[in-house]
Amino acid sequence: MADFNTPLSPQRESKLIDIEDLMRRYDTEARFRVLRGWQSKLVTIIAIAMSCFHFYTSGFGLLLAQKQGAVHLAFTLCLVYLLYPISSKISKSRGIPIYDFILAGLSIAASMYLVVFFDDLITRAGLPNNMDLFMGLLMIFVLLEATRRISNPVLPCLAITALLYCYFGRSMPSLLVHRGFSVSRIINHMYLGTEGIFGAPIEVSSTFVFMFILFGAVLEKTGLGKFIIDLSLALAGWSVGGPAKVAVVSSGLMGTVSGSSVANVCTTGMFTIPLMKSVGYEPHFAAAVEAVASTGGQIMPPVMGAAAFIMAQILGVPYMEIVLAAIVPALLYYFAVMVQVHFEATRLGLRGISFSQLPPLLPLIKSKGFLLIPLIAIIYFLLAGYTPLKAAFNGILVSFALSWLNKETRLSLPRICDAFEAGARGAIGVACACGTVGIIVGMGTLTGLALRIATAVITLAGGSKILTLFFTMLASLLLGMGLPTTANFIVTSTMAAPALLMLGVPAKAAYMFVFYFGIAADLTPPVALAAYAGSGIAGSDPMKTGITAFKLALAGFLVPYIYVYNPMLLFIDAKTIPLLQAILTALLGVCLLAMFTIGYFKAHISWILRFAALGGALCLLIPGTITDVIGLSILTIIYLIQKNKAQKIS
Repeated sequence: MADFNTPLSPQRESKLIDIEDLMRRYDTEARFRVLRGWQSKLVTIIAIAMSCFHFYTSGFGLLLAQKQGAVHLAFTLCLVYLLYPISSKISKSRGIPIYDFILAGLSIAASMYLVVFFDDLITRAGLPNNMDLFMGLLMIFVLLEATRRISNPVLPCLAITALLYCYFGRSMPSLLVHRGFSVSRIINHMYLGTEGIFGAPIEVSSTFVFMFILFGAVLEKTGLGKFIIDLSLALAGWSVGGPAKVAVVSSGLMGTVSGSSVANVCTTGMFTIPLMKSVGYEPHFAAAVEAVASTGGQIMPPVMGAAAFIMAQILGVPYMEIVLAAIVPALLYYFAVMVQVHFEATRLGLRGISFSQLPPLLPLIKSKGFLLIPLIAIIYFLLAGYTPLKAAFNGILVSFALSWLNKETRLSLPRICDAFEAGARGAIGVACACGTVGIIVGMGTLTGLALRIATAVITLAGGSKILTLFFTMLASLLLGMGLPTTANFIVTSTMAAPALLMLGVPAKAAYMFVFYFGIAADLTPPVALAAYAGSGIAGSDPMKTGITAFKLALAGFLVPYIYVYNPMLLFIDAKTIPLLQAILTALLGVCLLAMFTIGYFKAHISWILRFAALGGALCLLIPGTITDVIGLSILTIIYLIQKNKAQKIS
């Protein structure tokens, strides 16, 4: 147990950890060159110019979709080749070689060709000349190579497989056979059409996604991250197991802005994990809590990472509908984590942090509470009917203005430039993924593969909804282990979600299902990157941390099944009384689930009662009066048994 009369020392412990090395190990986007001199200034100027372009067009009018996407990719690919070496084994301190300058120039040429010759390309639509085809082939090459550098080989390999499938369709097995397409037709579809590289994914990336990433970068420069940690400490640090609850609150709030599980673990985790260890949590448990809380930030409204914008685009619904649908599942997810850390703290007899060591709440809110206003403003603008693009633009303006209320948070010109550079750097990984996934989506529309896969999945499942859901979950988890969340969602929504739609699952529930499991891949061994990043900070066993994170996130694995069978939880055809009943019983079910995973409630729970708790949790989570009565009966019995057991012990 920590000595609460001495100052906390998580900062001192975190100094022993090389955060840059940790990020490079688990986050491919962190493996960039460390540039100096004129090369560093060149990259800074290009990144700031990219942010300025998007900031201006979002406020004063976008270009045509293909032109906007082309300029977006020109900036993106140029920055990738200047920042990321051809191999991660090359020293990060080496400068930019001449061949990467050439590739950066070719990337700009292939992208801007669409902008400069747009009218000519429209005139000869469907009849590309040799130069069009050459530029298209060049575009595919530079995009795939850039994606490999900033992500990993999985996504480019999938895209190459998709291109080969388009060409060799005649030679495929009967389930996958199609007539096959010529090279010119494939390039025309992928490069010059609106369903390939410059389709919906890159359109969303070049508008909503970039602006929300920029918004997050601006907020970070105002000191929002430190304020969120201090606010979480003031709100929850004093309670039983307070540091773990601080991690849940702060990482959830930061995660909804950052949109990256690993990056969030490596930032907030540098403070919260040593803090949890200092009061007695085991290292693997502390790392798992941070990983689960950080990963859940991507399903937490209002921002929810990039995939939410793409989901709104696919469904053709206002973005606020997606935000509304995500509220109850996110509530259940975080409530489950909070209950589990509370049970673990009471099991270990852990206390909270003494009030003398916590930041005072009221003075903190008075001095820096205004930093939360931009987030509130974003929600207001969205509810008022503004587009997400305009809401993000206005949110950035509000951040600029409010930052001047405090000298520490003031956004001077150098800090704005830093924010704009960070925003551009943070967006290029998503842009590459969206462009490359566009090739996979284009393959689906060209060959009709998605419908065939959906039919095959349903056939394999024998028409069973639960088996179809299970196979779709496995596909989403497997893809999520090798793809960024955004790319994973686009691929699974194209290839896996149609099977659910064919079984009559509401579209919103089907897409939320694959969205959740794509994110859950960051917590699922053997490739649980968020958990492994947390283990690097905690100094714990990576696999043990991953398994613990999986247990803590178990509610996140069950909730998607529940809202498929009870879409009311997504506010689909919701009625007030049944909705409130469903939410209340689901919260009680989550409590039973926590008893099962932790094995403690007032006293240690026997294995028989733990499995009874699991059964009761499932009954309460599954909609229906009979199942609710069974679940409540089990909860009551366990409560009485454990209360009596605790009284005997005391």
